[in-house]
Amino acid sequence: PSALRLSAAGMSVVEHVREMAAAGLHSNVRLLSGLLLTMSGNNPELFSPSQKYQLLVYHADSLFHDKEYRNAVSKYTMALQQKKALSKTSKVRPSTGNAASTPQSQCLPSEIEVKYKMAECYTMLKQDKDAIAILDGIPSRQRTPKINMMLANLYKKAGQERSSVTSYKEVLRQCPLALDAILGLLSLSVKGAEVASMTINVIQSIPNLDWLSVWIKAYAFVHTGDNTRAINTICSLEKKSLLRDNVDLLGSLADLYFRAGDNKNSILKFEQAQMLDPYLIKGMDVYGYLLAREGRLEDVENLGCRLFNISDQHAEPWVVSGCHSFYSKRYSRALYLGAKAIQLNSNSVQALLLKGAALRNMGRVQEAIIHFREAIRLAPCRLDCYEGLIECYLASSSIREAMVMANNVYKTLGANAQTLTLLATVCLEDPVTQEKAKTLLDKALTQRPDYIKAVVKKAELLSREQKYEDGIALLRNALANQSDCVLHRILGDFLVAVNEYQEAMDQYSIALSLDPNDQKSLEGMQKMEKEESPTDATQEEDVDDMEGSGEEGDLEGSDSEAAQWADQEQWFGMQ
Repeated sequence: PSALRLSAAGMSVVEHVREMAAAGLHSNVRLLSGLLLTMSGNNPELFSPSQKYQLLVYHADSLFHDKEYRNAVSKYTMALQQKKALSKTSKVRPSTGNAASTPQSQCLPSEIEVKYKMAECYTMLKQDKDAIAILDGIPSRQRTPKINMMLANLYKKAGQERSSVTSYKEVLRQCPLALDAILGLLSLSVKGAEVASMTINVIQSIPNLDWLSVWIKAYAFVHTGDNTRAINTICSLEKKSLLRDNVDLLGSLADLYFRAGDNKNSILKFEQAQMLDPYLIKGMDVYGYLLAREGRLEDVENLGCRLFNISDQHAEPWVVSGCHSFYSKRYSRALYLGAKAIQLNSNSVQALLLKGAALRNMGRVQEAIIHFREAIRLAPCRLDCYEGLIECYLASSSIREAMVMANNVYKTLGANAQTLTLLATVCLEDPVTQEKAKTLLDKALTQRPDYIKAVVKKAELLSREQKYEDGIALLRNALANQSDCVLHRILGDFLVAVNEYQEAMDQYSIALSLDPNDQKSLEGMQKMEKEESPTDATQEEDVDDMEGSGEEGDLEGSDSEAAQWADQEQWFGMQ
């Protein structure tokens, strides 16, 4: 017992603090170290320099744990100053003293770890430059993999691509299976073969890892914007029994189908991924956007509520909720939700697109352009970012800029159905380039006869030329193996033009059954009802108007009632 008491007595108060820190008792560490630091301030002789250094680091760690980043940074800075003073004094000490102080110095918190924590604080405070500066100051030999990883991400965000590549490669040299570092390199256009060569030894020495080289190949295609080959490669991985039902691969597939303009398959894959992992957040912003575009607003709302229950610290739930507002034509609220999402994750492409679209529809085109440009910077292979920007140019009648941009996309992403259609869309705006638009659309439809955007634009052209029979044939053909609200509606319009009223009515009904909020189909129906019975027209119109307003009212109501996050409503202030 006496021996025990001795060791307890022999334990300094600083060691007690260290033990509590190691045990994860952060709130206790914070209180005790705060009191001890005050004592030390009032009597500098009380603790040795190395003890003061430890107290400051443990105190700063507990502040970090409480998310008080600015305060933590100031304490870490004081700790590093203390450490400087400490290394000066330790050099002066005679060698005999050194032997005694070795166990002490082994327990000292690492200076590199302190700098890493400071960098973490700076990124939380959105002071990336300071974070880079502090990590840059660590000699490259002393950089741990996590320091290199953080530096690589920071460099990439700051647009310093060469430094970023060097740091990612350093991570892989130390940890050849760091898959996110591999994705980082591929996103900076390092060739797939070069990246694979850095992991080849591990792949060959470990059983059941042969899929990794295919995985690298797949994501190399993703980052060069070769969607078709990326999809095929990931499908081949997904079919391997060992990787079947992997949520990450399914999410990537869903995203690729979306980029390739195949919304149906995209939704299917997102649903599959969601069933496998009910807590999935990644990619759900794209999923919500797709559902909203299809007019499935109730599903979007349920998805938003579910995501908010999983985490409100991610951008995705805010984006999903913003899509609901946007497609309910409540743009100022969509703008607010998009801004909130960007605040949580400045790299969220979907949030930038949502906010950009809301700004555009509110007539703030120049601000919208800034958001779309940033989205393009973050996702240079995503066509929808360019589409948003081009729509802004067309909205502000800058046809020249739109043409230059569409041509660039066509050159960089290659001639596929999507880029051909985008270029044709711009050509349709200018009377001089109507013929060119026609050629481009025909090319697109030869490649992908079912590509909805191309069909819609071709129909628009035929409608201008009053070639309604051709239009009807085109639309029937496109609708043979898919159902789409817009296509049914346009077919309805064409049928009216050739006096096929009954069938036009059927097409409008199908369109409305697919998207009950489709205003233009409602208008088409009302117009026909007026023409069919001019006598009861006034009566009919009243009923229809009531129905219309009822729907809108419902939307408004459900948006605020069913939202279980109504407690956050007070600071929405956008209703």
